[in-house]
Amino acid sequence: MDILYQIRARQDSFSAGEGRIARLVLSDVAFAASASLDDLAARAEVSSATLSRFARTVGCKDLRDLRLQLAQASAVGNRFLTPEQAPEQSAFFTQIVGDIESTLRQHLAGFDESRFQAAVALLTPARMIHSFGMGGASSLCSEELQTRLVRLGYPIAASRDPVMMRLIAATLGPEHSVIVCSLSGRTPELVDAVDLARSYGAKILAITLPGSPLAERADVLLPLQIAETHFIYKPTAARYGMLLTIDVLATELALTAPDANRERLRRIKLALDDYRGGDDGLPLGD
Repeated sequence: MDILYQIRARQDSFSAGEGRIARLVLSDVAFAASASLDDLAARAEVSSATLSRFARTVGCKDLRDLRLQLAQASAVGNRFLTPEQAPEQSAFFTQIVGDIESTLRQHLAGFDESRFQAAVALLTPARMIHSFGMGGASSLCSEELQTRLVRLGYPIAASRDPVMMRLIAATLGPEHSVIVCSLSGRTPELVDAVDLARSYGAKILAITLPGSPLAERADVLLPLQIAETHFIYKPTAARYGMLLTIDVLATELALTAPDANRERLRRIKLALDDYRGGDDGLPLGD
């Protein structure tokens, strides 16, 4: 249950005492979650009976359930409860670019060449590569991997559907590789699909957070470094770290056979020129 939403939705129907409790909770969730029931009642200037009635009004079974729900609400994180003030428009343009640059520098500084070499060794002999990702950036990056690697002649297919990932995982063997993308490394469907693929001997390359469940299941890990800011209104810059990792990996793979890959890229450029025309400097794909 989302206790904060339940309180906000009922603000017009509370009694005077319940209204004071509601305002206290909404203004200081951390205090409401950590305070004793006596302290909470005293701060709101209500009786224990009013506090108990408030708990039932907002959908809790009892006061114990209210405390549990408040604790869960507080655990979401203070930046979502009392976010920092949004900067002026010109300032947040600069902040967005600054966060992206900081993320890219942080990842570049943490890159380990031996990990990319291990990733190349895992992918190169694979009869088929599958890239898995779910959610926003992770699913898009799994498809970005397909775009990058298919140009180099690698047999690769991307999937973001949990049922399809399970179907694919059940067909794999030691001659297959799976690249799994996840900013958190904790998505249950991804973890389950990777467990299934591993049970049949497939090799796992994870682009994810170190120490996460997915990272622990990987044969090779390309670690991400997540450092979210308190400005919650802009999209996460972490996805740029994943894109940089993919670009470095794709370049490493391309350079394993530069002559053959140059010919592949030439043929792709020719096919696109025949299809759409355009300048020589246009990218290979939209």
